[in-house]
Amino acid sequence: MSSSSKNRPLLDQPIESSSLVDSVVERLERAIISGELKGGTRISEHALALSLGVSRSPLREALRRLEGRRLIERIPNVGARVVKLHPENLEEILAIREVLETLACRLAATKMSDEEIKELQRFLDGRRQRPVAKAPVLYDKSGDYDFHTRIIMACGSKTLIDIMLRDVYYLMKAYRYRTARSPERAKNAPVEHQRIVAALAARDPDEAERLMREHLRGAHAMIRREIQDSRKLD
Repeated sequence: MSSSSKNRPLLDQPIESSSLVDSVVERLERAIISGELKGGTRISEHALALSLGVSRSPLREALRRLEGRRLIERIPNVGARVVKLHPENLEEILAIREVLETLACRLAATKMSDEEIKELQRFLDGRRQRPVAKAPVLYDKSGDYDFHTRIIMACGSKTLIDIMLRDVYYLMKAYRYRTARSPERAKNAPVEHQRIVAALAARDPDEAERLMREHLRGAHAMIRREIQDSRKLD
């Protein structure tokens, strides 16, 4: 992508990829999570196809995928629109995430292969070498395979994986982008991640579950604070 394109709105940049549908999905997801496509915005297939420089067919498939990720919804007699993120729904999402992801971590302690644990450790080592961002990363190419997702994928339960990565993951990304990066969490999270990996490597389900619960509660407390602070400013 050229330097001039980087400064243009996401929805005004033509798609330049061989994997057209994937690229459209990625572009629209970034626009939704960043707020460029605001919650409640009605989707005009014609206008989007023109701005992205694609035909209606790949765009419709991309919208179908985003609907599956709960980022797009279809309203009878209205059409497709961007899902609104309501702070009132946040508690439900956080509660579901805490229960299911701690379960996934518990299962992963016995299901995860030695090589997967080594890969997870290498992932953390690589993250430690990167500078701490001053703001949330809009779209990390490793996002689909980040620390939490790797553990979920290794839990051995297809049902749990489907629920977490289809119904919870993308909404959590959207909420997390709406919150500022906490310096305290940026400092504590890597230490907590390392402790979780150590419990996984020790094949200790109880400790892995306990540490993941503590980790999520710290992260969720920060999200709640930031959401409350942002509402006070509105």
